[in-house]
Amino acid sequence: MPFLNSLPFLTQMNNIDDAAHIIQMALTPVFMLSGIGTLINIFNTRLARVSDHLDNVNRLLAAPPTEQDHHYSYDTPQRLKTRQKRLTRRIVVLDLAIILNGLGGAMTCGAAIALFVGSLGDATTSLWLLALFGTALGCTVAALLAFLADTLLSWHGLRHEGQVSLLTALLRSKASHAKQHH
Repeated sequence: MPFLNSLPFLTQMNNIDDAAHIIQMALTPVFMLSGIGTLINIFNTRLARVSDHLDNVNRLLAAPPTEQDHHYSYDTPQRLKTRQKRLTRRIVVLDLAIILNGLGGAMTCGAAIALFVGSLGDATTSLWLLALFGTALGCTVAALLAFLADTLLSWHGLRHEGQVSLLTALLRSKASHAKQHH
């Protein structure tokens, strides 16, 4: 088959090891894309939950306060506004994580294209391959750091709200105890 021998990438493959190496290099971006897709799914799920919490807080803030809301209420307007700010920050951080991960996926695809073009025999594509795959890794690491920031914001909020709810429960208990003795 003289036609096959004229293809540049086939003339460079001297043995099975060369072919196996090309296949191995081609699979690396596929695994990275799979991981990036999974991360984007996780980030989107988390974003949806945070958005739902923010909608709930906005509904509570928009509702007119009742007489009962003024006595030892956990969801005071001040606490709701603090929670609203924190949830808004979390949405921004999660948006950033999704954008960075999307860029990482695009760079991974670019790296895969450069890999295939490079396997055709163009030596200059190795620089593109390294730049694209390196950028993909950098974007993925930055997305994970943004996700870590969201996690820390979430933990801080839960810890703060846990302390506030414990204090509220103690105040309610004391008020109830005081009413019983009067």
